[in-house]
Amino acid sequence: MTLYILDTDHISLQQRAHPVIMQRLQAIGNDDSVAVTIITVEEQIRGRLEIIRRYRGSPLQIAAYEAFQQTVRYFAIWHVLGFTQEAFEQFLALRHQHIRIGSQDLRIAAITLTNNAILVTRNTRDFSHVPALVIEDWSSP
Repeated sequence: MTLYILDTDHISLQQRAHPVIMQRLQAIGNDDSVAVTIITVEEQIRGRLEIIRRYRGSPLQIAAYEAFQQTVRYFAIWHVLGFTQEAFEQFLALRHQHIRIGSQDLRIAAITLTNNAILVTRNTRDFSHVPALVIEDWSSP
């Protein structure tokens, strides 16, 4: 069975019901075949917390907390892959190769590699620098 890991950009598109991504997910049909990384969860939660902080003392914070709660509920139904010891070691190996992409993306790549998965992302420019990483972009037909 092929495991597909959706990068943060594709999760954002899926949350907005992007038609091509929704079609691909429906075609796969098996929830065990699609996952996200804890790094993607962290990125989205961090963004929600920043908005809550920005609206401190404002009635806009109510909606910010609601969005935060929706995000927590959203990820509760996903298979979330952790940043394990094996992924950490893979991350360090990639870092020693001086691959010039951001640390969060490198962590996502490491998790993808340790799970022998395919990373689904629009960020092919950066992720293509990671040796042996298989990537696909589902955002266009």
